Amino acid sequence: MEWNDLFETAVVVTDGAWGTQLQSMGLPPVECPDAYNLTHPDAVRAVAERYIAAGSQIVLTNTFGASRKMLQRHHLSDHTVEINRIGADLSREAAASGCKVFGSIGPTGVLLMMGEASEEELADVFAEQAAALVEGGVDGLVIETMSDLQEACIATRAAVAAGVPVVACMCYDKGENLDRTMMGVTPEQAVKGLTDAGAHAIGANCGQGLDGYIKICRRLAAATDLPIWIKANAGLPEYEDGRSVYRTTPTEFAGKIPLLIEAGATFVGGCCGTTPEFISKVSEVVRGLSNP
Repeated sequence: MEWNDLFETAVVVTDGAWGTQLQSMGLPPVECPDAYNLTHPDAVRAVAERYIAAGSQIVLTNTFGASRKMLQRHHLSDHTVEINRIGADLSREAAASGCKVFGSIGPTGVLLMMGEASEEELADVFAEQAAALVEGGVDGLVIETMSDLQEACIATRAAVAAGVPVVACMCYDKGENLDRTMMGVTPEQAVKGLTDAGAHAIGANCGQGLDGYIKICRRLAAATDLPIWIKANAGLPEYEDGRSVYRTTPTEFAGKIPLLIEAGATFVGGCCGTTPEFISKVSEVVRGLSNP
C-alpha cells in the first residue's frame, strides 16, 4: 500500500506522548504501560480519543514496549500477542471516525553488540509483535526511538514482511550537535540502512526538541526522497523532585512546525512532554498552512 492510498493531505498530523497521558490517568511510573491494554482498556482508548479530538490523523498504539523481550521484564511475555492485538483494537475503536492507526514498536532493550541476543532471535521477536499488531488491524507500523541501526534494520525488515507501510525512526540525542544516536549513528547512515531494510518512510523521534530536529529533518530530507516523520520532545527536560519537566508550551512548539515542514517533514507530531493540547495547536498550524 502506498502513502497516497492512506492520506489526502500533503502534511499529516500524528499524535503526542502516551506514557505521561496514562500516568495522568493513574498509571504508576514503575508499572508496565503496555499492560494497561489488559487491565485498563478504557484509559488506553481515552488517550487515543483525546489525540484524535485534538486533530491527529494518525494515532499510535500503546505497544511501544510490548515486544516479548521487553515484556519479559514484567513477567508478561506469555501475553505478548494479546497485549499487541488489544492495543491495536483499542486505538482502532477510538479511530472509528477515520483516523489511521499505526502500531508502535520500540527497542527490545538488549544489545546485539554485547551478545545479549542474536540477530535471528530479535528478528523473531519483532516479527511476532508486527504480526500481532497487523492482526489487530493497524494501518501501518512505526519503528521508533531506536539507537542501534542494526536493531532498527532488523525491526524494519520484520515489519515490512508483515505487509503494511512502515516508518523507521532513530533517536538523535548524542554528540556535540545532538546529531548522533546513542550508538553514534548519523542521519545519513540511518537513511541508507533503513532504506535498504525496506522502510517506506524515515524519521526521528524523542531525544530533543524541535530546534534540533529541524536540522535533523533537513539532513534526512537531503539524503532521501522518502517521506519524513518527525516527533520531537517538548524541548529538553529539567528535573524537579525526581521527575522530568518540559518547559516548552504548546504555542511555542506549534510555532516551529512551519520550519519543520519547510525542512521536509511530511508527518509531524510530538513525543515526550507533548499532550493533546500540543497536537491541537500543531493541527491548527498545519490547517493554516494548507488553507492560507
